[in-house]
Amino acid sequence: MGLIVQKFGGSSVADAACIRRVANRVLETQRDGNQVVVIVSAMGDTTDDLIKLAHQIAAVPSDREMDMLMSTGEQVSVAMLAMALHAMGADAVSLTGPQAGIFTDAMHRKAKIMGIDPRRVRKHLKAGQIVIVAGFQGLTPGDDIATLGRGGSDTTAVALAAALKADRCQIFTDVEGVYSADPRIVKKACKLDEIAYDEMLELASLGAKVLVSRSVEFAKKYGVELEVLSSFSKAPGTIVKEEVKSMEDIVVRGVSADKDEVKITLAGVPDHPGVAARLFKDLAGASINIDMIVQNISAQGMTDISFTVPEEDLAKTRRVMQAAAKGVGAQTVNVDADIAKVSIVGVGMRGHSGVAFQMFKTLAEQSINILMISTSEIKISVIVRKALADKAMIALHKAFRLDKPAAKAKVRRK
Repeated sequence: MGLIVQKFGGSSVADAACIRRVANRVLETQRDGNQVVVIVSAMGDTTDDLIKLAHQIAAVPSDREMDMLMSTGEQVSVAMLAMALHAMGADAVSLTGPQAGIFTDAMHRKAKIMGIDPRRVRKHLKAGQIVIVAGFQGLTPGDDIATLGRGGSDTTAVALAAALKADRCQIFTDVEGVYSADPRIVKKACKLDEIAYDEMLELASLGAKVLVSRSVEFAKKYGVELEVLSSFSKAPGTIVKEEVKSMEDIVVRGVSADKDEVKITLAGVPDHPGVAARLFKDLAGASINIDMIVQNISAQGMTDISFTVPEEDLAKTRRVMQAAAKGVGAQTVNVDADIAKVSIVGVGMRGHSGVAFQMFKTLAEQSINILMISTSEIKISVIVRKALADKAMIALHKAFRLDKPAAKAKVRRK
């Protein structure tokens, strides 16, 4: 008998018919001889609808009350799934995040899991029950409910799988696995049989919507083997696992685009030691995650500093930067929302030269101007105009021959 953790997203439990389909799948897994823990998200667009409703009541609702509100979406889902399983003759129990022993820090709306006490979940499993846990939520040190931010149900699933030492964590979604690019945009995108943790982590942080980066970080840290697969078909999914030597044979594994970032530019910043530290200290204090950073060459004792942040943090970033700009004597704070981040990722890039050249050459041939560049050992990201992001993805996917499974990119070698 194995222990399987299964997570179903909002599209998988969007209505009563979908919930019954999920219940059948869960019950099949148990009847195959496994203990099953299920994590579910809120039904369909429930979370977005709750956020819109809150903003009809208050222009800037408090983060604590937003967590109280948003956590109800997952609680509806777990109760409905438990009812569906009961109707099929199964023994199931639904739990909130706090009831399942999930403890977070006190950062409302972006809480981090600090620990899990799985004793109650184990007790129910021992009794032969299917345990259904509300994703996206936990309990703060002050006994308040907190949510984990977008994609938090993935994080809940992987963290519980680690705490329970599960044999596998299955992430069910509306696609059949991890693709070389978004198949809704790049029609020739190929499903990957397997992908390394580091590659998946980069793709998740760079705009791929299949998994959130925090869930992959948990999986890598605790050695949880993930499987991404569709809740609407029985096709095999994509295994996310430790890197093996054969993965280095493929130079570029995938292309992604993130259209939910904005660029902030502080113009006329005094070019003195400590100014950048002061600016980014204020951003860190506001729990704003910075992505790409570019500082221009100093001219006449002044410089410009540009950086990107998630679009959802724009209002907070603008407030923080306007105050910080006055503090350091910067002239203006400019916002550019017409951007997208396009990236290529692959562990094989470590051992190959010419990848950046081919990426830049491909974009130039498409008359796509590059506004910012960021690199790591296994990825290259560029900022382009938002309207050109899809065109860039399609061109790069073709240039690196990702429409051919297991194909190797042709790159210029030194």
